[in-house]
Parts: sequence; structure tokens; C-alpha cells
Amino acid sequence: MDRSLLAFLRRCAGASLLTLATSAAPLYQQDFTTAAAGSQPEDLLVLDGQFTVKEEGGNRFLELPGAPLESYGFLFGPSNQSGVEVSARILATRQGRKFPTFAVGLNGASGYRLQVSPAKKALEILKGDTAAASVPFDWKSGEWTELRLHVLKTPSGGFRVEGKVWAAGATEPAQPLISLDEATLQPAGKAGAWGMPFAGTPIRFDDLKVTPLP
Repeated sequence: MDRSLLAFLRRCAGASLLTLATSAAPLYQQDFTTAAAGSQPEDLLVLDGQFTVKEEGGNRFLELPGAPLESYGFLFGPSNQSGVEVSARILATRQGRKFPTFAVGLNGASGYRLQVSPAKKALEILKGDTAAASVPFDWKSGEWTELRLHVLKTPSGGFRVEGKVWAAGATEPAQPLISLDEATLQPAGKAGAWGMPFAGTPIRFDDLKVTPLP
């Protein structure tokens, strides 16, 4: 088969997987509507950080305070190695020339992360703590941001990590914005979310979801 045609078919297959994943019954979801304000939901495995349910304008969400200025995260959902997608909404704000960093991830604490790095004006895929892929990205401060990351098996027998990010309420990108090809995967692990409040302002998390890919 012609290589250009094969590449096109693979891109189409990837787009259809993203679409179908959104309609599949989730393996895990948490929107904090039934969580008590001031609590920390028991279904979250907090690695570090004072994550607490807050409420504003009738909407409840999980909030990480703006201090101390370290990296914090939590895990959720079932343990998987591939074939699933994690999604979440995250709201963060800059303060002067200081920017937050935030991410969603798969395959546990040392797995893959789709990370928005406003100080670098970049969207990155991290493998463990190392940036393995990076593309330019223009982040908007003070707006809810949608993040979506999945790991799938490719026709060649390898694996592909793909991610999308867009402003909540805007049109979702038709294609992944960033990808990483892997011959072998990181071990199985839970999905997760991370916040680094380097701007000294809180970071909010909502609508956590883990969905199986078809």
C-alpha cells in the first residue's frame, strides 16, 4: 500500500477512536457534585498536596492552593497500561510573569503526562519526569481548559500516546495536537492529574474521567 495512503488511514482511525471514546461508558468519573465542600474524596489517591473540594457559583471542584510552590498530584480510576483515555477540566491563572503548570496522566505516577507549560508556551508529553515531545501552545489564563490523553496500540504493533487541549466551550480539535510513538509502554497504572502552582494562585480540577477506547 502507498505510504501516504497508509498514513492517512491511520490518522482517520485515530480521529475515530477519539470520537468513539467520548461516547463509551466511562470506567471512572468524578465531577464532585456529591462531594462535601472542604473534603478530600476517598476515591482519589493523593500523592502530595492539600487538595480540597471547593464551591463557587453552584459548581464544586477540587482545588490545590497556591502555596507551597511545589509539584503536586493525585491518581484515580482503575489501573491500565493502554486502551484508555483520561480527560479533565483544569483552571489556573498567571500572576505577572509567573505561570502555573498542570497536566493529566496515564500509567501511574511515573507514566505519561499531557502537560500545559505556559512559561514555555508549550504543550508537552512527559515520560516520567522527562519531556519526550513538545509543540507550541498558547494558553489562556483564568479559563477552564480541557485536557484529553490516551494510549493506544498502532497497526505496526507499537504504541502511540496522543493528546488534545482546548479552551472549555470552544471547538474541540479534530486531530490530536501532540503525539509520542513508543515501542514499549510504561507499566500499567492509574490515571492522574497534576498541578504546579508556580504563579502562587490556586489550581482547580473538575470532570475527571477515564474512558475505554474501542
